[in-house]
Amino acid sequence: MTGHVMVFAPTPQLTVTVDQPNDQPELHLHPGGQGVWQARMVLSLGVDVVLCAALGGEIGQVLEPLLVSEGVDLKVVVRDSGSGAYVHDRRDGSRQEVVDVPGERLSRHELDELYNLALGEGLRAEVSVLSGPHAPWLVPADLYRRFAADLGANGSRVVVDLSGDHLGAVLDSGVFFLKVSHEELIRDGRARDGSGPELTRAMYELHAAGAETVVVSRADQPALALVDGELFEVEMPRLEAADPRGAGDSMTAGVAAVIARGGDIRTAIRTGAAAGALNVTRHGLGTGRLDSITGLVERIHLAPADTRQQERTTPDELADRVVER
Repeated sequence: MTGHVMVFAPTPQLTVTVDQPNDQPELHLHPGGQGVWQARMVLSLGVDVVLCAALGGEIGQVLEPLLVSEGVDLKVVVRDSGSGAYVHDRRDGSRQEVVDVPGERLSRHELDELYNLALGEGLRAEVSVLSGPHAPWLVPADLYRRFAADLGANGSRVVVDLSGDHLGAVLDSGVFFLKVSHEELIRDGRARDGSGPELTRAMYELHAAGAETVVVSRADQPALALVDGELFEVEMPRLEAADPRGAGDSMTAGVAAVIARGGDIRTAIRTGAAAGALNVTRHGLGTGRLDSITGLVERIHLAPADTRQQERTTPDELADRVVER
């Protein structure tokens, strides 16, 4: 292994932005999607990235050179079907969606080719980030289960930011690090609400189900982290957001980058939190200056969470509850 990160990005999108910073409107074309944003932030933190993706159609032909220009080592499976695109207008200062074209479902042959490609690259990487498809139906959840199982069994640390069936699938195989939002936990029925006791219970259950370390983001509240069986709040300075999207992807990328360099999980979480916090102060998802992120890390602390947030249920009892399900 060489200390780099493999990012599995099965369905990157072409993002088209209409902007008007002055008298004349501007049109911007960028590659987008969760895996692309994560890869961009890993690169910003000075760690090499291999990006494995499937591209097809006219949109795919446009995406490929744009992805290469990002600086990633791009590995591509050429699709017969087309890639997706997202068009938005922010001339008035807010993001207004114009059209969201998710693309077409990957065929069985395309999935086989992409799996073999990404597995080979992942086995050579210290960390593998499995990013979700743009729409859940584009890539079957079981592919993620197989990935997590095969990569984890052969020494690659698997990092994920997933929800729904795709999260359930990777938990069946086990992952090194899981980031999930409290909204996703509620939507998936893993938490009844966003209260401390509910999120704490859900985090211990996710750990018992297969996630070694769990971080739950909570919008404008401090994230919660479950590390080595202990619950922490991620304390950090408040920064004014220019674009609130993308903090979670940047956090996941920051964790992956630090672990790939041989860092410890607590430093990785603090770095991820810094990357996420600074990302929202910028226009452009997955972007950030290394010196700024490094400077902010020193201001971020993992503080023991208030015990009132935790249920009077031991981790072993929660694990038994998961098994009973």
